[in-house]
Amino acid sequence: MTTPPPLLSAQGLHVTFPGRHGGAPVRAVDGVELDVRPGEIVALVGESGCGKTTLARALLGLVPPAAGAVRFAGKPLEYSSRALKAYRRRAQLVLQDPSGSLNPRHTVYDAVAEGLRIHGYAGDERAAVTDALARAGLRPPERFFLRYPHELSGGQRQRVVIAGALVLEPELLVADEPVASLDASVRGEILALLLRLRDELGLAALVVTHDLGLAWNIADRVAVMYLGRIVETGGVEQVLTAPRHPYTQALLSVLPDAPGDPVVLAGEPPDPSRIPSGCRFRARCQVLAGGEAERAGVAERCRTEDLEVLDGGGEAQVACHWARARVAT
Repeated sequence: MTTPPPLLSAQGLHVTFPGRHGGAPVRAVDGVELDVRPGEIVALVGESGCGKTTLARALLGLVPPAAGAVRFAGKPLEYSSRALKAYRRRAQLVLQDPSGSLNPRHTVYDAVAEGLRIHGYAGDERAAVTDALARAGLRPPERFFLRYPHELSGGQRQRVVIAGALVLEPELLVADEPVASLDASVRGEILALLLRLRDELGLAALVVTHDLGLAWNIADRVAVMYLGRIVETGGVEQVLTAPRHPYTQALLSVLPDAPGDPVVLAGEPPDPSRIPSGCRFRARCQVLAGGEAERAGVAERCRTEDLEVLDGGGEAQVACHWARARVAT
């Protein structure tokens, strides 16, 4: 079978912000290649502050890149108001906090219909809203039309947010920590809903999360991000059962069922305005600190030699001198 071309693609993407007090610019996204194919769910994982939310916003055209490009359906993203409006009908954002995403003064009906009105929908608005609410699991939909966000549970509010995205019949959802604010009992329902929407509608999704357990349950492929760059990527089962990058290994080691002792990383991620030479993870790397990189003969390369940007395709890749040396031997 031939692999379908990407629906969404980041190509050499860089996003920078001005530094404090005229200092060096903050390299929030520092060279990223990432593809999301039709009907595919990709999990973008990493610690808070690693740049994953900035990357997601750049992919939606909410943050202009300093360099590189975003392509959707084979065409480069344009940043005129008209082009972005057309793009956002095809690519929708689902935010972490449904309470903050919904206007408390708007009924559920108005919240879901808002996108239709912004885009000048000419069809049957009531039917479109009804269908979107039903697809999001709020049945019977009419029972929710006149309710306000404060009258709903957290899970119901998140379903309303998802319905507001679905009503425009997008091809892609970008979900930023979609279940982080929900009770554990509700998270599984929302994840099951996202999987069902992929199966029924062919939706692609980029799910931004710090939770590797969530990635395991929902994703086809995972991209691990650290300090503005993807450091490991591949099929979800391959990456999460046999992680090769020390950072991925550390993230997985703290999961409840992980074998062995948790890996406690030293310090905080470096300042993205002062990215270190060599491997950007080296200051916190348990492999370098423990002497394993020295024994593999790559310690000096870890300290001085940067690693190239990983390809955005679906094959397993890792940006780590030590991991590559292990494969070579």
